[in-house]
Amino acid sequence: MPLLVLGQGRDLDSERGVECPGDLPAPSDPDLVARARAAKAALGDSVFVLGHHYQRDEVIEFADVTGDSFKLAQQAAARPDAPHIVFCGVHFMAESADILTSADQTVILPDLAAGCSMADMAGIAQVEDAWDDLVEMLGDDVAALIRPVTYMNSSAAIKGFTGRHGGTICTSSNAKTALQWAFDETGGLDAGGKVLFLPDQHLGRNTAVRDLGLSLADCVVWDPHKPHGGVTREQLQAARMILWRGHCSVHGRFAVEAVEQARREIPGVKVIVHPECRYEVCELADEIGSTERIIRTIGAAPAGTSWVVGTELNLVNRLRQMFPEQTIAFLEKNVCYCSTMNRIDLPHLVWALESLVDGRVVNPIRVDPDVAHWGRVALDQMLALPGETSKD
Repeated sequence: MPLLVLGQGRDLDSERGVECPGDLPAPSDPDLVARARAAKAALGDSVFVLGHHYQRDEVIEFADVTGDSFKLAQQAAARPDAPHIVFCGVHFMAESADILTSADQTVILPDLAAGCSMADMAGIAQVEDAWDDLVEMLGDDVAALIRPVTYMNSSAAIKGFTGRHGGTICTSSNAKTALQWAFDETGGLDAGGKVLFLPDQHLGRNTAVRDLGLSLADCVVWDPHKPHGGVTREQLQAARMILWRGHCSVHGRFAVEAVEQARREIPGVKVIVHPECRYEVCELADEIGSTERIIRTIGAAPAGTSWVVGTELNLVNRLRQMFPEQTIAFLEKNVCYCSTMNRIDLPHLVWALESLVDGRVVNPIRVDPDVAHWGRVALDQMLALPGETSKD
């Protein structure tokens, strides 16, 4: 049985999308739901199934707990008696769960092709090259001048890089606290310190400008495909936020025009978007928040409130079911589901569960021990932040 070892600096694309060492049930199998129920019942407490908010309803039905990525990884770690964790999400989430769970637990990703385009936009070799460029452009005191802050939506290798360089991880809920900590570590917000924010430029920019009071001029975008990131030494010296050129393939597509159209067509509409959306979209929204906050905000609103929601379509459709007393619409008609998240489907889940029933562990996720150590250092730093929240 092949063992997937992640976080060692290799190209993850070469390790995903491999053929399954067995036959998947046919998607048209009318007995899939019954088979999933039977397998889960046979496994009992030996398996714990995690379902991310962006998963299909057919998968969420079999999740023991639902939530965002870090919350789910914490939930896995809180179940040490469950030897098998089936993570219905994407690869970086399964890696985080492996970092946080014990050596006696095995994290399983039902489809190795379930990746994250944002996470893949920051390869470890690219980031290490960028750090070398920063040393060349700013001098050997870069370690004192810059703190890396890495979004949870990143590979284990990037989390390990962050831990080795004295930084922290953040979620979309605690990004403000993480950035404030990073600036405090380099002399305070009014000093000359900088943050290298990975890998989502939009979350970094929105947090720095909207929550910390920095300006757009304080932000530069580091493009790993250009020499020295495409920025000059002078631009880099003046910048406070060095934003990696990454984005979410779903949230990055929401447009100003969609917000304006919603306001024209729906009287009294409230617009709520995820902070991975572009800055100009967030500027026009009534509310900005993580998926957990989006759920709470809409759930707490008066009956009859109209919402357009800028996040992944599976969750928006589920919100309609959860809160039928509200009018809920998707912000952008031309934006579809997260294609990689949707690779986890009922056939893959049934295959993973039935394999466990047969005594076979398929698609185990194991992070390289050294990478896992430094990734845990960065995650622990996040957990030590003042008022830290596990919601992302």
